Amino acid sequence: MNYLRISTAVIAVSLLAMTGCGKNGSKSEAKKDSTPVLATVNGTSITQKQFETEIKNLPPQLQPMAQSPDGRKELLDSMVIREIVFQDAQKQGIEKSPEFTERLDEVKKKLLVELDLKKKLDAEIKLTDEELKKVYEQYKEKFKTDEQIRASHILVKDEKVAQEVQAKLKKGENFGDLAKKYSTDSTAEKGGDLGWFDKGKMVPEFDKAAFALKDGEISGTVKSNFGFHIIKAVGRRPAGYAPFEEVKEQIKAAILPSKQQEVFQKVKADLKKNAKIEIKDPSFKKDESQVKPAEAAKPAAPKK
Repeated sequence: MNYLRISTAVIAVSLLAMTGCGKNGSKSEAKKDSTPVLATVNGTSITQKQFETEIKNLPPQLQPMAQSPDGRKELLDSMVIREIVFQDAQKQGIEKSPEFTERLDEVKKKLLVELDLKKKLDAEIKLTDEELKKVYEQYKEKFKTDEQIRASHILVKDEKVAQEVQAKLKKGENFGDLAKKYSTDSTAEKGGDLGWFDKGKMVPEFDKAAFALKDGEISGTVKSNFGFHIIKAVGRRPAGYAPFEEVKEQIKAAILPSKQQEVFQKVKADLKKNAKIEIKDPSFKKDESQVKPAEAAKPAAPKK
């Protein structure tokens, strides 16, 4: 949960422009989905699970934006609009048109290429912990942290619901189970776990309440512009460096693109070597005398 101000139009345009997301889910899939229904369109449900999947499918830079109240509303509205258009397209029989068949063949070809290359790259790229630890030590200052706490929370829109949850907690019900049942935040599936965060990273009301808690303590109801929070402090650690295991995936994500590029060049050369290629148009032929050897890609420094 990273509470940032956003332009909701960015999410709306991105969602409607996305071509690989498909529809919101078939009726058979919906039957297997037991998560809360957020909206229906002519009887077709849009569920919490589909909503969270939609967030995951957003570009990384847009995912935090979808955590704000306006962003979440815009995201759901975009899913509703897409479902309406999908149903309309079905009524018009567009999937039987020559244009649809042609576009489907294009998508199929691109998907097959993507999956084949992914399979080849995954088989070649093996990032070991030893290699990742070297990068960790090299850029250790980037993983320096202030005092941090780890907390979980339950976010609801209605204060009465928050009071209901508080009553259940006082009776000894499990915090994580209640988060999965009641929380409207994307962390609900993880029992409300927010992970570790520095002071000042959350909205002021949340931040003040969370850092005032002792380990294992549960807050009262905290109101913010996102709704009503119930916070549980899970752990606390002093300023220092984030542990390697915690940032390992972050390091991997930072150096993976250069590794993929390196392996891709090798895979591309091997594929071309085993294929019969004829360039018929002379203007597309390379002047080999002008081709310079590509410089080896350097791994990017991990971002904090």
